[in-house]
Amino acid sequence: MIDSGRFTSTIEGSFVVFLIGLRINNPLRVDQWLPTLLSMPPMISELKNKPELGLMGVESWLSRTTIMVQYWRSMEQLLAYSQNRDAKHLPAWSRFNRVAQSSSAVGIWHETYRVEPGNYENIYFDMPAFGFGQVGVRKSAVGALKNSAGRMQSTKPPTQ
Repeated sequence: MIDSGRFTSTIEGSFVVFLIGLRINNPLRVDQWLPTLLSMPPMISELKNKPELGLMGVESWLSRTTIMVQYWRSMEQLLAYSQNRDAKHLPAWSRFNRVAQSSSAVGIWHETYRVEPGNYENIYFDMPAFGFGQVGVRKSAVGALKNSAGRMQSTKPPTQ
């Protein structure tokens, strides 16, 4: 559903933006890159079914180089999941490492950003809930929130 108008989204405290993806280096080696590509959906299902693990939201795009944007409540929760022996991540990571030793048909990448209050802003104009707009508290971007500087100021803690 498209929400007409301008909206912004905020969240109390810091959060983490985790970007992750893969690149298909050899499209003919489906046996090498497809298992890596297919390893992510079960992890996301696991995380969505257990919100206490810290994943707040996710968006993804598929192409030769994929990108998934994840929003996490904390760095500690992201790291705990990545190291949890009972979760789906470690077996998938082990499988990828075995493939990577014998072939460069698929590459992976990730970037992690801890976002502190007062260091972000966003705008959604005639959009359905999307990205951080699904995660934070949405409000109309009117008055002081109509421009980027006002939205940036609104994410600062009250003591600043």
